[in-house]
Amino acid sequence: MTMKVSPRVSVHVCLCNTRHGKEGCPQYNKREGLTHLSTTAAAYPPHKMKPEQQGGHAKMSTSSSPLVGLRAVVSFLFGLFILVSTASLLMDRGRESQVQLAVEHRHLEVRVAAAGNQESQVRWTGELMGEAASGSGEKECDLSVGRWVYDNTSQPLYSGRNCSFILDEVACEKYGQNDTKYQHWRWQPDGCDLQRFNATKLLEKLRNKRMVFVGDSINRNQWSSLVCMVESSIPEGLKMREYNGSLISFKAFEYNATIDFYWSPLILESNSDNPIIHRVEYRIIRAEKIEKHASAWSNADILVFNSYLWWRKQRADMRMKVMYGTFEDGDAKLDEVEMVEGFEIALKKLTGWLETNIANKTKIYFAGSSPTHTWASDWGGDDSNKCLNETEPIPDAGYKGATTDYSMMDKAGEIFRPLEKKGIHVQILNFTQLSDNRIDAHPTIFRRQFAPLTAEQIANPSSYADCTHWCLPGVPDVWNLFLYSYLVQK
Repeated sequence: MTMKVSPRVSVHVCLCNTRHGKEGCPQYNKREGLTHLSTTAAAYPPHKMKPEQQGGHAKMSTSSSPLVGLRAVVSFLFGLFILVSTASLLMDRGRESQVQLAVEHRHLEVRVAAAGNQESQVRWTGELMGEAASGSGEKECDLSVGRWVYDNTSQPLYSGRNCSFILDEVACEKYGQNDTKYQHWRWQPDGCDLQRFNATKLLEKLRNKRMVFVGDSINRNQWSSLVCMVESSIPEGLKMREYNGSLISFKAFEYNATIDFYWSPLILESNSDNPIIHRVEYRIIRAEKIEKHASAWSNADILVFNSYLWWRKQRADMRMKVMYGTFEDGDAKLDEVEMVEGFEIALKKLTGWLETNIANKTKIYFAGSSPTHTWASDWGGDDSNKCLNETEPIPDAGYKGATTDYSMMDKAGEIFRPLEKKGIHVQILNFTQLSDNRIDAHPTIFRRQFAPLTAEQIANPSSYADCTHWCLPGVPDVWNLFLYSYLVQK
């Protein structure tokens, strides 16, 4: 770092005898924690010095010998070197400056306060310091514990209207949602801050890499969020989106980076694999078949799975049908299990595939369960309204919806844990509880309807209100900030 010091800056240095400590310097400033001893040698530029202080014939204004004067100059230069090395940054903001170093948890803040109440601030966050605290032994902050803070200055991170890659089922503004207050809530973890998103930094991390979101429409919701978060920083003509059956690809050509979404709602092969027509009364998974889907993501550098929504019971007697064997081999067998048991079957098969086929360098994430807000009685509302007309988050930071199943995320962690012994880490993105508070952030009726509405639906808007997916910009942006933190810091 190149340092430039103005000749008008008053430099104060005290070179004390260490045997006497700080008390040996009569002008030691205890409040600032810096040692001060005034000298006028550098306080004024040459053209403002008295005649006897200038030129080769200048007379010293003290009674010291020339040798003592030379010593003073050397001492001054040595003291200046110590001061510059300690403070790291010295900026000119007037005739008198004071330097204050403030060291805070996980970031260093350097403030230079100057006359005229002007302040220049340089902040070294964990991002700039290369996550310096990660090896310090300090307990890592839990990003999932915190609160929602209304912030119409830094939020949203992008414009939903200007994102040309946003999906119509979550483009709420486009479809008539004029109350955009839901876009201005920022997640504030307790005891730390989420790292500020930098699209260029993420794209550099993704340079020459392929990132794949694998799962259902909630994962597609998160994929669309991430694409909108980065696409505005890419010039026109250097980005594109393409559809290929179950695969949607976003490409950033300048970085040779790809961010894909692959439709596989139950992870295993199933009768719900069609990305367009997949609503079936009875869901069937093939317990031993994952290879067809896995071939679409096997070469990914980063994998983000999400598979909770399709394992939830839509009615009390709902069960999952599990097929073993094949009709071709004549050994086909169909079992029926509880939905959570089917979830375990799918994740154990995925775990086996990861153990055999994934290189240790591949980063793997399993997204948390995304809450639905279909039953308003969970937060004291009327069930007939679902989440319609909700305009603010639930303020209780510890709120957990009665219909939100937190146990499935714990189950996923248990199933993936044995992979650690093989050097494969699956990071759970824990955003379930923070999302549970956001009853205000769903599309409800403000989204593209893929089938014409009936007269009954038009008469009763809550009957078709979407309280499952999330408007963009919105809650999935925070999920991606969690993902971003892991990708750029860990």
